[in-house]
Amino acid sequence: MNTSLKKGHALLVFSLLAGMAVNAQDRYRKEADKLEASIERNFYDASSGYYKEHAEPERNEHPASYLWPLCGMIQADNELEVLSGEKRIDRSMSIIAKYYDTRKPAPGYASYPVPLGGGDRFYDDNQWIGIALMDAYFRTKNITYLEKSREIYRYMMTAYDTATGGGLYWQEGKLTSKNTCSNGPGIILALQMYKATKDKKLLDTALMLYKWVNKYLRDKDGLYYDNIHVPGKKIDQRRYSYNTGTMMQSNLYLYELTGEKKYLIEAKVIAESSSKYFLGSGAFRDTYWFNAVLLRAYQHLLKFDKDRKYIQAFSVCVDNALTKEMHPNGLLGAKNKTADLVGQSGMLEILARLALLEK
Repeated sequence: MNTSLKKGHALLVFSLLAGMAVNAQDRYRKEADKLEASIERNFYDASSGYYKEHAEPERNEHPASYLWPLCGMIQADNELEVLSGEKRIDRSMSIIAKYYDTRKPAPGYASYPVPLGGGDRFYDDNQWIGIALMDAYFRTKNITYLEKSREIYRYMMTAYDTATGGGLYWQEGKLTSKNTCSNGPGIILALQMYKATKDKKLLDTALMLYKWVNKYLRDKDGLYYDNIHVPGKKIDQRRYSYNTGTMMQSNLYLYELTGEKKYLIEAKVIAESSSKYFLGSGAFRDTYWFNAVLLRAYQHLLKFDKDRKYIQAFSVCVDNALTKEMHPNGLLGAKNKTADLVGQSGMLEILARLALLEK
C-alpha cells in the first residue's frame, strides 16, 4: 500500500472511530431530550402550573405532585442546564416555591403545595433542593441559590438532637427514626456550604453527622443501612443505592476540602462495594432516582481517579433499561408498573450526566 493510500485508510479509521464516539454521546443526549419531552407531555399540567405524580390520570389522587419528585426534577434540570446551557433550574424553583412553608421552628418546604393545603415536612426533601441549588451556585455564582441553601440548612438543623447519640431525624414532628437519607445529604449540603463560605462551623457539623452515620448505619462492606429506630436503636438493615451514594460523595467532598487521604480511600471502598451490590447483575437493583444519587458519587470520584469502570458498569444498567423498560408513551420503568414522576426525573438526571461524561 502506497503512502497516500495508507494515509487515506488511517483517516477513514479515525473518522469511523470519531463517529462512533459522537454517536455514543448523541445517544444519551437524544434519549434525555426524548424523555424530557415525554415528562412534560405526561406529567406537566400547564393550566395549574403543577406537575402530577403519575402519568396515568386515574392514579392521581391529588391535583399536584408531592415535593419529592420535584427534588428530582430540579437536579435533572441542573444537569440539563450544564449540558445545554439553556436556563431550566429557575422554572423548577418557581414551582417548588409553591411548597414553601413558613411555620415554626423555621421556614422550609412542605411535602404538598401550601396553596392546596400543604403537608408534612421531610428534612431530606429540603436537603435535595439545597444540594441542587448549591450545584447551580458553584456553576453560576448566583447568590440567590446560596441564600436559599443557607435557609434550608437552618431548617435541617432543627432536626438534630442527641437521642441515639446524635444525627438528624427524617420527618418533622415524628421522632421515631434517624435515617441515612436525612443525614447523608445533610453532610453534603453542609460541606457544599463550607466550600462556598469557609465557615468552619459547617465543616464541624458535617464531621459530626459523618461520624454518627458511620458509627450506627455503616455495614461491614461499606454500604449503609436505612435507619435507626428512636429510642430503641433497632437498625433497619435495608440498603439502598442513594444512601450509599450520599456517603460516598460525603467522603469525596471531605477529601476535596481537607486533603486527608483517608476519605478518598473510604470513598473507593464504598465505590467498589456499591458497584458489586447495586450494579453487579447488569440491571438496576433500585429505582432510577436512587441510582441517580449513586451516579453523582461515581461522577465526583472521576475528579480524583480517572478509572471509568464504575461509570461503565452504570452505563450497562442504563442501556439495559433503555432496551427493556421503554413504555409506548416514551417513559421508562418496569413493564408491569406504571411510571411515576420521581422515577422519570431520576432517569432524566442519569441520561444528562452520562451525555456530559461521554463528551
